[in-house]
Amino acid sequence: MEYVRLGSTGTKVSQLCFGTWRFGRETGGVVETGKDEAHDLLDAAWDRGINFIDTANVYGTPNGLSEEYIGDWLAHHDRSDFVLASKVYFPFDGRGEPGPNDSGLGRKHIRRQIEGTLDRLGTDYLDLYYIHRWDEDAPIEETLRTLTDLVREGKIHYLGASTMAAWQLTKALWKADVNGLERFEVTQPLFHAAYRDDVKDYLDVCADQDLAVCPYSPLAGGFLTGKYERVADDPYTVKAPDDSRASLSDRFDDFYVSARGWHVLDAIRAVADERDATPAQVALRWLIEHDEFTCVPIVGARTVDQLDENVGAVDVELSDDQFDRILDARYDDEGRRWGHRD
Repeated sequence: MEYVRLGSTGTKVSQLCFGTWRFGRETGGVVETGKDEAHDLLDAAWDRGINFIDTANVYGTPNGLSEEYIGDWLAHHDRSDFVLASKVYFPFDGRGEPGPNDSGLGRKHIRRQIEGTLDRLGTDYLDLYYIHRWDEDAPIEETLRTLTDLVREGKIHYLGASTMAAWQLTKALWKADVNGLERFEVTQPLFHAAYRDDVKDYLDVCADQDLAVCPYSPLAGGFLTGKYERVADDPYTVKAPDDSRASLSDRFDDFYVSARGWHVLDAIRAVADERDATPAQVALRWLIEHDEFTCVPIVGARTVDQLDENVGAVDVELSDDQFDRILDARYDDEGRRWGHRD
């Protein structure tokens, strides 16, 4: 495992980040990853050199369970070895029916949630604290001042921004700069080989401002692993293995499956054959090899075997031609992007 500098910060992280949104999560009455499985996965990730762990206060059923699993595991390790990231924005379901200040990015909610997160993780600080979404109601100056206070108190090292528009990210960076506040250093957009152009403006801001990019769903919810098969000529219908992401969630078809996706997957499969690698490894390597910004994909493996496959991406090398073929696969012969429901 190689380690890269996280954007313009002085912290180095593994080329892959381990995502824990499945820890304790129930989908259709099925627990995706129980505590013992979670600890086995964390052991495997650490054994393979992954030092970067991503979670959120609302991961798990009930919320907070993912952080608790990590905290229990971390108690048997040296906290300083790991770069921990969590998030704030959504209502936390441990309080019953949310009140008017139980969500968003106002000072009151952020202050309450950071204390709960630190307690569940069993740590005094977070290396990285993301805003999980943009808050249309809370002034961004209030959010940034609150987060800046937490940095100065030693409870957070760096700030991150998850899903938002390019103009919102730009506004937040400008507000931080003109007011002498801590700025976002890391971003976490939905970004994968079949989706890149939909976040191009956002990624342009990251490149210009030297922000690290940690894509979630880098394998398009598993679609780019190649384990799904197209049904007849319908680009929006797939044959899914039992217990796969597609079989557990109706959202899969709406969010990840598209004509564009099949063309990109065909290109990824071809490159995988050339490199004696798997489609998942090629799709992850394609992200890692972006040189406009530090790109650290977040992998959410459900088994150690899946994790091993993902980690194999760090040993794959793509030629410029192979990288460009995957990039260009989203366009038809006339330069028009293949369709996507979003």
